[in-house]
Amino acid sequence: MATESKELPTTAIARTPDLHATSEPWFEYPITVYPHHTDYAGIVWHGNYINWLEEARVMCLKSIGMDYAEFVKLGCDLPVVEFNAKYHRPLRMGMAAIVKVRMREMKGVRIEWENRIESPDGKELYLTAQVVLVSIDREKGKIMRKLPPTFVAALRKIRGI
Repeated sequence: MATESKELPTTAIARTPDLHATSEPWFEYPITVYPHHTDYAGIVWHGNYINWLEEARVMCLKSIGMDYAEFVKLGCDLPVVEFNAKYHRPLRMGMAAIVKVRMREMKGVRIEWENRIESPDGKELYLTAQVVLVSIDREKGKIMRKLPPTFVAALRKIRGI
């Protein structure tokens, strides 16, 4: 049975279960730890995890046809407004890992992402994180009332709606 697609709310504070993920597949982005990612002890410096999460998110969007540069050309930006991470095990120089990312929920112009960094075989968990982005109008520097329709259409591809 097909479900009807509902329009997204036009305000940042409106809530909708329309785009709420619980078991969608992860987008996977492979990484390798190089010397410049580590501290003097050969352990990944914590800020590099944030960079890898952003790279994975941008590549996830690109995989569904939304190049971040195109989003910026629309006059938008997606700054991080919330970030929560738990470091489970350290990554060390020379190790390979997979950054996994998926959109968890979209509430108006607020987009929540779930992230994991784990070993290529999935047996070791290095980091879990939640990242919340909000779309802003680059020219005005203010939160947008709604996302551009082309971006909403691209995000719907993640969910298969």
